Amino acid sequence: VAVLLAGNIACSAAPRQRPVKAGPVDEGAGTLAAARKFLEGRWTLESFEVYPPGKQPITLKGSGTLVYDDFGNLKMDIRADESSSHLLGAAGIDIRDGTISTDGRTTVDMQNRTLTYILPGQTASRGPLAPSRPRHWEVQGDLLTLTTKDDAGKPLSVGRWRRTK
Repeated sequence: VAVLLAGNIACSAAPRQRPVKAGPVDEGAGTLAAARKFLEGRWTLESFEVYPPGKQPITLKGSGTLVYDDFGNLKMDIRADESSSHLLGAAGIDIRDGTISTDGRTTVDMQNRTLTYILPGQTASRGPLAPSRPRHWEVQGDLLTLTTKDDAGKPLSVGRWRRTK
């Protein structure tokens, strides 16, 4: 009995499944991790233009901040002067008290170079700046350009943001 008991204790069962080995995380220039790391931080609005279909372009006079955190959350606040607010409202942009504000998680699509909001609980809005429209991004140094496009690929808005040091 002692020999059987010692044999059972000495031979423990092996795991039924072997651990799955994952490949290395893609790092470096041109990767999703690099894009997210680049976007992290606080940005200041340099310029903002809206191109409403069939109307004159609107150049916003005002200011704005964009904050992207390390969890993929993006908060954007743009404050327009009174005349810009009226023009933007007439173009179908949801502007309240002179402010355009969006806050939510984003997904980054490296192939299409877009940011898309994921806004649970918020009603879908329409217009050139609808959160459901992807923001096409382009980077030049510390300048981030976000462009929304219509279904035909024409720009509806172009915002240029400078990284705050």
